This record gives sequence, structure tokens and C-alpha cells, in this order.
Amino acid sequence: MHNKNQFSTDFLQNPDFEISPSNITTNSTTSQFILLTKANSIPGWSFNGTVSYVTSGANLSFPWNGGAHAVQLGENGTIKQTLIAKGEVLDYMLSFNLIPQSEDCANNRTAVNVSINGKSTYYDKSKVFSLERNLTRNLWESHALVKTNHSQSNNVTCWPLVDAFTVKNNWLPRWYDGNGIANEGFEIGPGFLKNSSEGIILDEEQDRFNSPLQEWSILGKIKYIDSKNYKVPRGKAAIELLTGDPSGVRMDLILETTYTYTLTFTTGDANDSCAGDLTVHVQLGNYNVHNFTMRSNGTGSALKRSITFKSDERTETPIALYSFNTTRTSSGVMCGPVIDNVILQVSDRGKSGSYRERMKFYDGVLILSLFTALVMLMV
Repeated sequence: MHNKNQFSTDFLQNPDFEISPSNITTNSTTSQFILLTKANSIPGWSFNGTVSYVTSGANLSFPWNGGAHAVQLGENGTIKQTLIAKGEVLDYMLSFNLIPQSEDCANNRTAVNVSINGKSTYYDKSKVFSLERNLTRNLWESHALVKTNHSQSNNVTCWPLVDAFTVKNNWLPRWYDGNGIANEGFEIGPGFLKNSSEGIILDEEQDRFNSPLQEWSILGKIKYIDSKNYKVPRGKAAIELLTGDPSGVRMDLILETTYTYTLTFTTGDANDSCAGDLTVHVQLGNYNVHNFTMRSNGTGSALKRSITFKSDERTETPIALYSFNTTRTSSGVMCGPVIDNVILQVSDRGKSGSYRERMKFYDGVLILSLFTALVMLMV
């Protein structure tokens, strides 16, 4: 049975802050930054600490999907909203825009900490998000709930702005006949933000059971891209490998040593002027690594690749696709090879792999909380 994914309109109230706070005076409506007090309330949200309501202007533009307003989190600033988890849903993916106050704040000095607190502490998460440059064509970036490293900083001139929250739920992973890999086309991931053309930045997450890209561990930094704005070889989504040591994805499967396996995948470019030699390294087991290089002119070319192999031993076999390239588009944005449609087939009619049992996300209350990071990413 197919279950339709739900988005923020089903979960969050006022996710883009376009419904203005209460009790804003007539004189304050002419100000671009309105400091909120106890006399104000943000529809759908509670807040504490230093929080300002921000209107876009000539010196501060927001993404198309974010509308004309956002909130700025100042010292100890916190915004919070409660949502109800639904029965058989496995994953809830949070996406949002992170916006610097100015160009000078765009290099790792704009950061927020996102916390999700569930009915049980098992579901508690807290991740720091930092805005970097040259990952998108604009100052702002879209992020999903992933982990980043951080160090100390307290630049009060660069308090972060947040906007356009999206929550998407994803159902249990599915395996299809003839393929031992779930989510082979990366169709199950965070929700793309409305009217955004930049994709979503996904940072490293070694635990594939807590990854925003269902069933895949994330290595380094990748971009989740959609077919509306990028060249995607198949379906509606794919991944672009950006930067890292390495940048890519990985899945561990238990394979039989007596069988011969064939791994096929499609690699290409995202039609984003990412030109040059794009190399993808494919790891099959602990020591079996293959390199594939495609000469790209940056206009959306794609090639199908395949490898035949045997597993060394009947333990968890890592299958990883990654890149060490540092490539840039014609506008200076980091880019790299696109990966899509990863298929693992076995020489007989048995199952291609096995997987651990995943814990279901039972009914409960999630608390969504954002607050400024007193520890921010290193420049």
C-alpha cells in the first residue's frame, strides 16, 4: 500500500512567519528589525530571549520560498513549536532556510542549534547548523536535520535569521525485486522547499538509521537535488557530491560469499555548469575500490556504470560511492558528480542483501526548538 508523504502544512503553523506577531505598533511596522517583547506573540510559535521579526528590504533579501519575513535569533534567542507524530511514520525530516544578516556574516559565523525532543529521550536530537559560502548561488542555504562540527565564537553582529520551515514524513523503507538496495534512487529524503532552486545541503551522518537520506550514511557534504531545477538521471531526486574527505554515501549489507553480484549506478552532472573531470570512487568491501571518471561539459550529461564482484566474507559489506574532487561551477559554487539509480543484483534469484530491523516512530509529541548557537563553526 502506498502512503502519501505529508509536508509542513500538515504539521507546522505559520512555518514561514508570514503571519505577523501580535501587538506590533504602527510605528514599528516601518522598521526592518522589530525586537519582540512579552507583549508580542508569534502565531504558532513560542519564543524566549532576544528574538526579532525581520522584513526583507533592499539590503536583505530572502529566498523566494521564504516570503517577505523571517525571525532573527539574538542572544539566548529561542523559538519553539509542538507537533504530533503520526502512527506508522518512520522518519520526520525538517528543512529550513538559514540566512546571514550580511555578506560579512556568510562565512561560518551564522549558526543555529536545532533541537527535537520526543516523548522518550531516545528520540532527542540536537544539531548545529552553520552557513558556509560557495555551496549555493545565494547568501542563504537550505538545510535538513544533520550534524556539523562547531567551535566557539560570539560575534553579536551576525545573529542568524531562519525562515521557511518544512516538515516531511517518510514511511518505512521498501525493497523491490531484483535490487538489494533500498532508496536506490534517493527519492526518500527531506522535503524540497517551495520555489527554491538551490537544493538542500546534507552534512555528514555516519548513522544511516538517523540519516535524512533514508537508509544511506552520508560522508562529508552532499547536495540533495530535484529534477525541477537540476538534471536528474532518473526520477525526481538525486545527490550531488560537493566536498569533503570524502564526499559521498555508504550502505552496509550482509552478502553471501558464494554469489556473484553486479552493482550498477548512473553518474553525471547536474546541468549547473560543473565542467571538468568528475571522478567517482566505488568501494565494494574493505579493499575493493574502483574509479570512474567522466569528462563533463556541465550541461547535464550522464553515464551508466556497472561492476561485478564477490563479497570477501559473510559480514557487513560496505558499498560506498564517493568523490574527493573539489570542482566549481562557472559562478564559483562548489559542485561535483551526480549519483542516481544505484542497483545491486545477485547471480541467482535469492535476496541480494539483508538489513537490520528499524525502530518505528510511535505516536508521541515532538518539541521543535531552535536557538542561537553560542558555539559556532570555525572560519
